[in-house]
Amino acid sequence: MNLYLMIILIILLLIGLYALIRNLDVIRIILIYVRDKLLGK
Repeated sequence: MNLYLMIILIILLLIGLYALIRNLDVIRIILIYVRDKLLGK
């Protein structure tokens, strides 16, 4: 039973890391867009 719990926790951790990486990528794209708009004026 402990093995199943460990597998579930590892899967949840991987999903969380994937979501965090995706969000950081989106945030980086938004910051680049805002910077280009400010420097473009």
